Amino acid sequence: MASETGIRYETATDADNASSTNDTSTRIVGYAARHAISALRPIAIERRAPGAHDVAIEILYCGVCHSDVHQVRNEWHNTVYPCMPGHEIVGRVTAVGDRVRRHAVGDLVGVGCMVDSCQHCESCADGEEQYCEHGFTATYNGNSQNPTAANNTFGGYSESIVVREDFVLRIPSNLDPAAAAPILCAGVTTFSPLRHWKVGKGTRVGVVGLGGLGQMAVKLATAMGATVSLITRSPDKADDARRIGATDVIVSTDKADMEAHAGAFDFILSTIPQPHDPNPYMALLARDGIYTVVGCIAPLTTPLDLSRILMQRKSLGTSLIGSIAETQAVLDFCSLHDIVSDFRLIAIDDVNDAFDRVDKGEVDYRFVIDMASLRGQTPDESLAAKVGL
Repeated sequence: MASETGIRYETATDADNASSTNDTSTRIVGYAARHAISALRPIAIERRAPGAHDVAIEILYCGVCHSDVHQVRNEWHNTVYPCMPGHEIVGRVTAVGDRVRRHAVGDLVGVGCMVDSCQHCESCADGEEQYCEHGFTATYNGNSQNPTAANNTFGGYSESIVVREDFVLRIPSNLDPAAAAPILCAGVTTFSPLRHWKVGKGTRVGVVGLGGLGQMAVKLATAMGATVSLITRSPDKADDARRIGATDVIVSTDKADMEAHAGAFDFILSTIPQPHDPNPYMALLARDGIYTVVGCIAPLTTPLDLSRILMQRKSLGTSLIGSIAETQAVLDFCSLHDIVSDFRLIAIDDVNDAFDRVDKGEVDYRFVIDMASLRGQTPDESLAAKVGL
């Protein structure tokens, strides 16, 4: 079975996934970066023809995640160029393989952070594809464990995408498609740990940061019945936090405010996207409290002071994204509770400015790209040559 750009897993025969439409790939346009310090600009790539188990999708909207910024700028030191980001994809099905059963032409669907996994390791068997022991295939930048030019994948900053049916989500009809796009990453990345640690009625939750992840965390935890407080270094975010469900706002740079809330929380979800000192936040936990990091994929700046957490059995937790089942679950949960992301719709031409603003922490919402703005863009043919055209 072939992944988005041809990585092979021993889960199906060649005949099982043979093209059910035609044998030719499709040339499309998307936005990509040539290297870590270059701007995103239009290039041409090829999408494979849909196989028997594949869904072809015209992309309507794509969210701008902070991970896109990290990856494009090679801040995780594993980026394969050209890098075409985008893993909060909402679009319309244009074709399906003859063995596809869950989606049909015309359906509104989504694609999140993964487009494939090995399907046979213990994690995949448990429905936890995000922890695939062979490395899931990321929607962009290839295989998570070993990204190379040979297995590079290209994401949602593009006209269309072809994805295996098992990794395509159903978008509930009552959700605004543009506002639903961030649920596919920001939503499930916060939903997964909230559900795993059984946040619910009576749980005292602190959310650190009110960016794309933080605002979803506040909304989701509130809908789960928790009492939610925002912890932020920006006092001017207090009104927005209360508007979306927070009952209290703690200013992390105010020593007296932090000390006044010592031991106040059962669960704290940190959406800080950069290395930071966790110890001031650990002090806010009650006995058996958990500080869970979802925003930072890098070493913390300061070791945990065990003398301050051991005596009350506090824990440091981590969580990655979420499984395909969890992603569908959070979409359905948001549909039930009328939850979507606060967002700003932008044209593709504005994406480089959006990257700069996200990187500076200037936004407390999600940028979402209207992919109709990509139509008519002229690709850089010199860069296209580097991706095999």
